[in-house]
Amino acid sequence: MGRSLRLVHVDGNLSPSQREVLFTITRRGPVRLSEVAASEGINPTMLSRIVSHLESANLVIRTPDTSDARVMHLSSTDQGRALCKKIRNERTDALHSALGQLTAEERQKLLDALPVLESLVETLNGQDQ
Repeated sequence: MGRSLRLVHVDGNLSPSQREVLFTITRRGPVRLSEVAASEGINPTMLSRIVSHLESANLVIRTPDTSDARVMHLSSTDQGRALCKKIRNERTDALHSALGQLTAEERQKLLDALPVLESLVETLNGQDQ
């Protein structure tokens, strides 16, 4: 489901990886490049390319750390935040539409399964530590 929702907003300007990095920077920024690499599981070289593309599209900015110029912090621009909001809205609309196509019985089964799914997420998140 996550993969399907990530593919809802498709345009020629951003790849799925670029969109997800933009979301991470928007959600967590300002954030260090190394933190984004760890969070997204992307090697630093690939991440640098992704960030360069986002920067050239005026979606993110890099600023040096005030105490260590070797460290760069990433933040989204107003344009980047607006794009994230638009994509989130499109994903929400797509999910709402898909849920609307379920029967009442299917929706109830989904509601009944939520606690188990939440427990799975907590278990998986605990494995990262």
